Amino acid sequence: MLVVSVGGSPSLRSRSGVLLERSRDWLQQRGVEVVTFQVREFPAEDLLHARFDSPQVRHFNELVAQADGLLVATPVYKASFAGALKTLLDLLPERALEHKVVLPIASGGSIAHMLAVDYALKPVLSALKAQETLQGIFADDSQISYADGDRPARLDEALEQRLLGALETFHGAMARRPQPVAPGLLNERLLSARWSI
Repeated sequence: MLVVSVGGSPSLRSRSGVLLERSRDWLQQRGVEVVTFQVREFPAEDLLHARFDSPQVRHFNELVAQADGLLVATPVYKASFAGALKTLLDLLPERALEHKVVLPIASGGSIAHMLAVDYALKPVLSALKAQETLQGIFADDSQISYADGDRPARLDEALEQRLLGALETFHGAMARRPQPVAPGLLNERLLSARWSI
């Protein structure tokens, strides 16, 4: 299985990034290949000028096309997800998330922003034809502690349990999703099948 994880924070130090890292580690421990992209690593000119032919954008699109699932993590600013993330998602082809499972993750300064995942991010993922967009995870910033010296980043116990439950669901949904059959292989199977009338 291949998962593309996308970090929407423009900051190097990011609570949504902590959730994304925790998710990546959990998936990798279960044998899932995870490729991570951060919006801040894309040249700003490519995003602002919608350069679909940019090498970084093309590479991102190619990996999304191959992926079984997508993890999208974003901070919430002014009741919506990060604008840079929206700009990157706008560079994906129209049906880029078809046949893919998506887990949206967000963090914000107040639980008042909790619905930003449902009302702002999920409609964009739906427009990209995600096969299945799972119940998102929202974390209040107070539930996440940054790494400090030798001490790793920590999540509040309740948040940790919600994240692990969502990752279990995400992993299971990817495992059971139907796999498209290549047209050539389908023809071969039909021709070599034993038919009786």
